[in-house]
Order: sequence, then structure tokens, then C-alpha cells
Amino acid sequence: MTKIIDGKEISKIIRAEQKEKVELFKKNTGITPGLAVVLVGEDPASQAYVRSKRRACKNMGIHSRDYNYPTTISELEILKLISELNEDDEIHGILVQLPLPKHINENKVLLTISPDKDVDGFHPQSLGKLVIGMETFFSCTPFGIIKLLEYSGIEIEGKHICIVGRSNIVGKPMANLLLRKDKTGNATVTVCHSRTKDITFHTKQADIVIAAIGKPEFITAEMIKDGAVVIDVGINRVDNAEAERGYILVGDVDFKEVSKKTSFITPVPGGVGPMTITMLMYNTILSATRYADKKRLEN
Repeated sequence: MTKIIDGKEISKIIRAEQKEKVELFKKNTGITPGLAVVLVGEDPASQAYVRSKRRACKNMGIHSRDYNYPTTISELEILKLISELNEDDEIHGILVQLPLPKHINENKVLLTISPDKDVDGFHPQSLGKLVIGMETFFSCTPFGIIKLLEYSGIEIEGKHICIVGRSNIVGKPMANLLLRKDKTGNATVTVCHSRTKDITFHTKQADIVIAAIGKPEFITAEMIKDGAVVIDVGINRVDNAEAERGYILVGDVDFKEVSKKTSFITPVPGGVGPMTITMLMYNTILSATRYADKKRLEN
């Protein structure tokens, strides 16, 4: 019988663990972990995401500072703000909510964030360290997936894992996390994408399938072998006249049919989503800890 991986419940467990860590950290160092979130524009999804981050910070005892700007803000102003935050000792993590307006170069913005405060794990230095196995910040969504598997008692080592999607946010860092020489790594990894000729051939062989392609219900039951684990990263709005909001949220997996064949599966919503913010909090606390260690060595 299929087991549903409850991202909300696992997220609560990790947040409770980290909250205790924050309280002890504050007591021992007098330092409060701090996160700065930069939001440009009024995209409803981005605003909702930022509100969730603010609530998580408050609940976990993390200092949160928001910077909200209209789309007319210049690239130079954003870069100046980030440079100031890089030097701010009260801020240990900097997150710039993407996407940014077209007149602002996202790569330039991400490169300006200090790697020491790159709690989103998107800086090339963070990604480069991940690839060669050095200590670094892991991208939040892939890191959250690792924790979902770990807390569900699903073994990763030695398993064949197929990732559908090769984005810089999920697919690529996910593959490198799974390849690490670690108990939550050491997997055999296949990455499929829009140019893969026969995706089903690859997914059908996988012990674990991670769907992050951004297409509603793309993964069907015929693409999954019996007993596989399926992690659905996608969250897509599909028009539905019967729904109160006029749409419903679905993942990249046909949950109803695929769940009949799986051993474990994540729902949408309530699966991977809650873990992304949780791991952002985790990384912010880790960054503050590293900052305190550095200060102690300097003194």
C-alpha cells in the first residue's frame, strides 16, 4: 500500500529541532540568526512565499528583515542594497526572490550576494563546492527532498534515481546532492529533460523518480515501475470552473493513477513545498553558526 510522504509533518519536526538549536545558540552567543529577503514587484505567488518565510522566521526565533520594491527600481539600487547587506553583521542570510524584472540581470544579482550569506545555495561558488564535495549551502528544494527521503526511512545509497528536469534550481543541484559520497548520496543518477528521446525508458527503471519538469501531470502510471518512490516537485495551476478560485493546484505527476503503483509518493500541495522554506531556515541558522565560529577564532 502506498505511503504518502507528509511534507508538512516532516517540516514541523525539523523546524522544532532547529528552533531548539536557535534558542541554545542565542543563549550561548548572544547572536540572533538574521535573514534578509528582497522582493521586487507585486507578483502574488512571490508575495505569498515571502509571507510564509516571514512567519517561519517569527516562529523559529530568527530575525527577519524584508525589503519590498516596485518594479521600477534600478539594477544599481539592488546591487547597492545587497552590498550593504553583505557587510551587515545582523544579517546571516540574503535571499532575493526570483524572478526579477527583465531590466535587472539575475546572474549579476546572485553573484553579488556573499557566498557566506548565500542561504538559497544559488551562488556559483556554492554550486561549485557542491559538485566537488566541499562543505557549502545546499539549494533549499533539493536539500528538502533529501530530508523528506531521510525522515521517511527511504534509502538513497545504491539506488537508481531518475530526475526529470535539469533546472539550476532543482534538477542540477539535486543530481549533485545524490552523487555525494555520503549516506544520503551514493546514488546512481539519471537526468532526463526536454531533449531526452525516451523519458519513459529511464523512469521505468528507476527506484526513485523526482519530477521537476513544470508540466501538469506529465508523469503517468505507465512511466513508473511497481514499488517505486515518486517525489513531485511541480506545482501547476490548472483551470477548473468548479473550484472556488477558478483553478486547482496539481503537480508534475498524475497522483491519482501513479499512487496506485508506488511505495511512497509526495502529494501536491503538502509534499515538497513546505520543505523548501524549512531548509531556508536551516541554512540561515547554519550561516549564523559559521559566523559565530569565525568571530570566536578572530577573538
